[in-house]
Amino acid sequence: MTEHNENEPDRQWFTLTEAAKYLGVHSTTLRRWANQGDIPITLTPGGHRRFQRADLEMFAAEHRRLKTVGGLEQVWTQQAMVETRQRLVQAQDTGWLTPFSDADREHKRQLGRRLMGLLMQYLAAAHPDEALLTEAQAIGQAHADNALSMGLSLADALQILEFFRETLVEVSLYLPETAPVRPEANRNLLRRVSVVLNFVQRGLVERYIAVR
Repeated sequence: MTEHNENEPDRQWFTLTEAAKYLGVHSTTLRRWANQGDIPITLTPGGHRRFQRADLEMFAAEHRRLKTVGGLEQVWTQQAMVETRQRLVQAQDTGWLTPFSDADREHKRQLGRRLMGLLMQYLAAAHPDEALLTEAQAIGQAHADNALSMGLSLADALQILEFFRETLVEVSLYLPETAPVRPEANRNLLRRVSVVLNFVQRGLVERYIAVR
């Protein structure tokens, strides 16, 4: 890899420290973004990170645009809430909510709101928060308790959870069509959403196993 003098106006490659200065952030922040896959890197034969100017410029432009709408996580959350509400309305008449009582429907809505609030916190956190993942597991257990009280099988309870998973994942997949995001950033968001949903599912299954 060709090294460029720092003062060259056509400089194309930057070290971690130089790239962080270029973006106006701390090197620790840039390292975290790179580890998460939010910004591409190239490794030298010696294992050192190098950042390409074009990637830095694109990343900076993306963040400037996202600041006008509140950030990638907020855009995703807003769209996810709208899509979930719309699908819940449809499910009241034709989907899995049809046989539920009003009290059971309200319980599911509350769990859904609780899950969305948790996802917002987890996505906004700088680092994975074990306490939030424990809360995600508790949401799964609460869903299991309600499903068990209704006499639902594990398969039926998982089908309800799958409704939320499919909705949230689809919002993530289609987000680049409605917001200026890099594919790497969107994939990272989808991974984090999946982590939370996996813990919800784990809590659900563990509760069913415990009572059988």
